[in-house]
Amino acid sequence: MKPKFKTTLAWQQAELLMQPALIRIVDHIRKQLDETTWKATYKDVQLPIPGYELCLEKSNYSICVDLWDLCFKVCFLDYDPVHSQLESQEVDIDTSLINETGEVDWSLLDSKAQTLVEQFFADLPAT
Repeated sequence: MKPKFKTTLAWQQAELLMQPALIRIVDHIRKQLDETTWKATYKDVQLPIPGYELCLEKSNYSICVDLWDLCFKVCFLDYDPVHSQLESQEVDIDTSLINETGEVDWSLLDSKAQTLVEQFFADLPAT
């Protein structure tokens, strides 16, 4: 399911943040993969919305994660991907990622994306 926005401004803020979030997440995934033995592939997905999944394999374990869900976790406050699979989730934009001039705060966005990706890899089983 897609997130629901409370206002037009929230939609515009999400549009501003999503592409930069995706860029930073993919870059931090690449950096994490350089330090692990996980084998990664990306695949196109069409449902619930077009995008990409990151699929990781190691030994007898595999996991796939929707890259949009990772972006949503960076851009929105308290985003719950499990809840969103059941129904559309009304979201709040993390406005701390937008500076006083209305532009992306790249430093904060990068830091939040890095923390999220590092935690994702830390939570993977050791196998």
